[in-house]
Amino acid sequence: MFLGIDLGTSELKLLLLDEQHHIVATTGVALTVQRPQPLWSEQEPAAWWAALDEGMAKLGQSHASALARVRGIGLSGQMHGAVTLDDADRVQRPAILWNDGRSAGQCAEMMAACPELPAITGNLAMPGFTAPKLAWMRQHEPELFNRVAKVLLPKDWLRLCLSGSFVSEMSDAAGTLWLDVARRRWSPEALALTGLNESHMPRLVEGSDPSAGLKHELAERWGLRAGIPIAGGGGDNAASAVGMGVVKPGQGFLSLGTSGVIFLCNEAFSPNPARAVHAFCHALPNTWHQMSVMLSAASALRWVTLLLKESGEAELIAKVAQLTPAQRERAPIFLPYLSGERTPHNNANAQGVFFGLTNEHDAAALGYAVLEGVGFGLLDGWQALQAGGGRAESLWLVGGGARSEWWAKLLASLLNIRLVNGVGAEAGGALGAARLAWLACGGSVDEVCRTPEIARVAEPDAALATELRPRFERFQRLYGALRAEFS
Repeated sequence: MFLGIDLGTSELKLLLLDEQHHIVATTGVALTVQRPQPLWSEQEPAAWWAALDEGMAKLGQSHASALARVRGIGLSGQMHGAVTLDDADRVQRPAILWNDGRSAGQCAEMMAACPELPAITGNLAMPGFTAPKLAWMRQHEPELFNRVAKVLLPKDWLRLCLSGSFVSEMSDAAGTLWLDVARRRWSPEALALTGLNESHMPRLVEGSDPSAGLKHELAERWGLRAGIPIAGGGGDNAASAVGMGVVKPGQGFLSLGTSGVIFLCNEAFSPNPARAVHAFCHALPNTWHQMSVMLSAASALRWVTLLLKESGEAELIAKVAQLTPAQRERAPIFLPYLSGERTPHNNANAQGVFFGLTNEHDAAALGYAVLEGVGFGLLDGWQALQAGGGRAESLWLVGGGARSEWWAKLLASLLNIRLVNGVGAEAGGALGAARLAWLACGGSVDEVCRTPEIARVAEPDAALATELRPRFERFQRLYGALRAEFS
């Protein structure tokens, strides 16, 4: 039995996996995000630990015998967040999260000071990454910055609580902008840009390797074996890829979660920073991946559903599905930049826009515009990946938005690629974390990293793609026309 812990932005999930690939149990505890100022996004690490303790108590009540058989623990988590600790391991301030946009100015300064930074890290400096957050602290919170002894990513702070050890792994560390991604080691040059050095960083392991052992007192509290290994784990997307068996070149997935991600596995380091494509280490040794990332995907659908006071996303999509081609053609265009944007624009100041509203537009028209606009944002990212050599014959479709067959059809037509739903793929990062624990306990990649059974396939529709093409071209022109206004 293996335990996967996935620290998301809106929920902490726990999953128990047995050696026959059966998901024995899952549970989750909700989390909230604090936004004290425009562009800011923060969480208290103490809330993560409270959620983990609550989730373990839930599992203990219903699956105590399974917990007693757990052989290893794996960690997955939201990437890029900055948890700063003093020399007594105390958290200095709320964690600054992946979707925080306050450090755009620091990104520009880092790029000017070190033009070779993308060649080292595989990525442009973006506000979502960890390093610019510390550069912001250095400038705006100097007293706190001067007391920083260690910087940890969210899941790695949980590891510290679980084991007492400062450890990270390659896939998550690649999202800090401090890692030499090709060499899979901390970069002294990148660290120096933020006034830090390797002493401020955790030790690095591969995601499938053991990293530390569980504290005795926690094992006793939760009904686990003392000292069981905690795998290196993975950033949320890399762990989700392991959970879906996306571990070989040419495999990939599209995730419709809070953010929208297209993930492609690579056998070599393949950066394309000019198009704001992310090039990261995978959670497995000698493997890398590319990602396009948009910051508002299923979250944009949730936003418009609440705005329109609809009863739920599924009900709004049902209304959208009744629109005729003529009605879709007259719908407004939506720019989905509710939290800024990464691929391909790297623009933290980008904002959401409805363009072309008239008296005839109703909830269905606005809902359609949002679903389509998210699709257009994903297409921007897919084209950026293809420009850098990214290829796949099909993509697994995961995340909350993957439940909609109608949206899947729209996206398959836009991207011109088969989108495949897998049985159990919604387990995502928690399943991948459990699999990484299995690998850390001696399992082989071929044995552990199986692809799921196919539940549903969305094939591209050539007629729908033709219908959407002029609207996508208009979408691109609108961003170009409004870009200067966003700043």
